[in-house]
Amino acid sequence: MAMWNNTDQNGPLPIWLCLLIVLPAIYIGYQRVLSPFANIPGPFWASLSRIWIAKHSRDGDLNHVMIDLHKRYGPLVRTGPDEVSVADLTAIKSIYGAGTKFRKSDWYSVWQGARKFDLFGERNESVHAAQRRLVAQIYSMGSLKDVEEFVNSPIEGFMRKMSEFQDSKEPADIGKFVQLFAFDIIGEITFSKTFGFVDAGTDDGTFNSIEGILHSVCWLGQMPWVYWLHQALMPVIGNHLGVNARHSGVRNFAMNEVSARKDRGSDRKDILSKLFAVNENKPTEFDLNAVISMATSNIAAGSDTTAISIRAIIYYLLKNPTYKQRLVNEIDDLRRQGKISDPVSLTQADGMPYLQAVMYEALRIHPAVGMSLPRVVPSGGTEIHGKYIPAGTVVGVNPWVVHRNKEVFGDDADSFRPDRWLNQDEKALGDMHRFFFAFGSGARSCIGRNISWMEMSKLIPTLFMRYDLTLADANAEWTEKCWWFVIQKGLYVNVRRRYIDGSS
Repeated sequence: MAMWNNTDQNGPLPIWLCLLIVLPAIYIGYQRVLSPFANIPGPFWASLSRIWIAKHSRDGDLNHVMIDLHKRYGPLVRTGPDEVSVADLTAIKSIYGAGTKFRKSDWYSVWQGARKFDLFGERNESVHAAQRRLVAQIYSMGSLKDVEEFVNSPIEGFMRKMSEFQDSKEPADIGKFVQLFAFDIIGEITFSKTFGFVDAGTDDGTFNSIEGILHSVCWLGQMPWVYWLHQALMPVIGNHLGVNARHSGVRNFAMNEVSARKDRGSDRKDILSKLFAVNENKPTEFDLNAVISMATSNIAAGSDTTAISIRAIIYYLLKNPTYKQRLVNEIDDLRRQGKISDPVSLTQADGMPYLQAVMYEALRIHPAVGMSLPRVVPSGGTEIHGKYIPAGTVVGVNPWVVHRNKEVFGDDADSFRPDRWLNQDEKALGDMHRFFFAFGSGARSCIGRNISWMEMSKLIPTLFMRYDLTLADANAEWTEKCWWFVIQKGLYVNVRRRYIDGSS
């Protein structure tokens, strides 16, 4: 045919060149027209390759990208050749609810690697359920009251550091100190030993290491075959993936502490002592490697999520002085009545309605996780928002998207307004709690939620009781990077001591 002629040589094009033209055209035509997902809108390049979502995962902007895409396209957005982001509220329970058959996707395999005990990465639901049952009681709020007294010492250390900045011409990088505090406190309640980061005013390189791990694993999870190919070739090519640093650093610290505790023992009812008790009672199901795995997760994931959440609370209060003053008024009223201690106790914090509203609202507007929580559609497929989704499809809900749903959170869902959690009718408040995704949802929700909530509940009211904080630059915006966790930087504040009568 003339269309296949090479005009320079008057001969047919080589077969390989024909295939190079025809096969991509067939693939593009299939994905855009014939695929089961062809009628689900989304970015053009996302429909053709996982490179699109891997790139945004690596760039660290998926939290905002997905908000914009759902605003543009609606409840379903195609984010890969066979992946769909879901914002349909009715689908959330079936995807994440109790007894769900939607298992975690292969994205989590990169997080787990070769570890046998990993509550976060484990994709086999029966294995995960058995593992979680072993340790769930340790992380219950009732059990954590055993370690509440240990939280007071790191809080005092944080307050001493803030006192160094009071009335200083130099603003405090409170976002950094919150991270230092989160590490110290998780060390105290897990090992009865702080890292000493707050007193030193710096870390030992751990923060950069964890960020490197997050940056690496969040995009590799989108293309897990790259990770597993690299692992197979690593004896020849060496290690070029930041995710492999998870086997050192924090994990080595946990291993050393577990070994030392085995030798010296302890009378304190910290988390490690409770993990050892499980190990002694069920050594086959929960060996020392499992103890180390849980202790490592406490440090890495627990400290990051807590630091992100505390930063969010402080930032949005300072950006909205009216709400900050309402919280300070609640604190001062209780103090004048002699109904609040210093540091504030967990029980007292639980009884402070405005504090609780502020915490929920800050975590709603800035949940720690900014990427989809991917799950695999089970055998038989499913229907979501009137569309049939075949088995094997990866679907997921992004907390940043669902937290801005106006049906649930109101027309001002994009704004920080703690009062939305107060004076609501029972149904409206129930819906807000039902679709509160800051700690995940369902059986796979974050096991460390209560630790984080306890730390925030005690630190925030104690901080605002003692100090008046204002932004060093009221117009400055912080920066964010969404590498699974949405990490903020650039929270600089002026610190002034408040007097006991509540004035400044």
